[in-house]
Amino acid sequence: MAFVVMATCIKAGGIGVPPGQIVFFRSAFAILPILIWLAVHHELGGVLRTRRFGLHLVRGIVGMASMGFNFYGITLLPLPDAIAIGYAKPLIAVILAVVFLSERVRIHRWTAVVAGLTGVMIICWPRLTLFDEGGLGKMEAIGVVFVLASASSAAVTIMLVRRLIATERTPTVVLYLSIIAMIGGLATMPFGWAALDARDVALLVAAGLFGGVGQMLLTQSYRFADVSTVAPFEYASILFAVAIGYGIFGTVPQPTMLVGTGIVVSAGIYLIFRERKLNAARLEARRAIGPSG
Repeated sequence: MAFVVMATCIKAGGIGVPPGQIVFFRSAFAILPILIWLAVHHELGGVLRTRRFGLHLVRGIVGMASMGFNFYGITLLPLPDAIAIGYAKPLIAVILAVVFLSERVRIHRWTAVVAGLTGVMIICWPRLTLFDEGGLGKMEAIGVVFVLASASSAAVTIMLVRRLIATERTPTVVLYLSIIAMIGGLATMPFGWAALDARDVALLVAAGLFGGVGQMLLTQSYRFADVSTVAPFEYASILFAVAIGYGIFGTVPQPTMLVGTGIVVSAGIYLIFRERKLNAARLEARRAIGPSG
């Protein structure tokens, strides 16, 4: 819910604002709730200590690009569409894991990936066909391209985070992303930032605060429940997006968006439960082999 509110604030206050400027607000004001959370849970000590700064830097740059792509896309697309297209991230991550991590993926998972990406195309296609129409239609098509670019780069961050969490604390990973993205967003100022009124400033500050709160709540949820338990609640964010899109922006969901989203969510949840089953099987096999091998 916090991430949907963040996206709503960006859509309401970020139209005409350069993506780098939005990234700065999102990252800078996310740091405050993150630090408060860490202080309350006594996890501030040595939170920036790391031996893998280079990997943090790469992850931060890719994450910053993903945020910028996503925020720009949100300002051009109906809110539910932007969020639904973003669900392609775990599907793309499976493909990247095969290519770059040499992970073995069997037919069941490939079927889910293909089905999920088909759902994404069902959502995107009506927007992409508007490239020839100009005006608003063309801008929505551009928005689709940027949100897809965001999902792809976010999938790369999943690969990077999987390497980082092998040796790094979760708070360290979260905080470095916000700091690096904040600095990167600030570095775009010489290229031109928009003059904001008080309303837009308040909305972008709120986006940062809700983004930080959402990040820590999500991180905390994975401490108390596994991915297969938490992820369906993440996918439920589309319900809030549809309600907010209609209530605030007057957006009526298109049938293609609803059908495509249903396919993507089903594929994503299947992948999660399939991964859980495979992990349980691997653990059972290790126990059967025993420490002597």
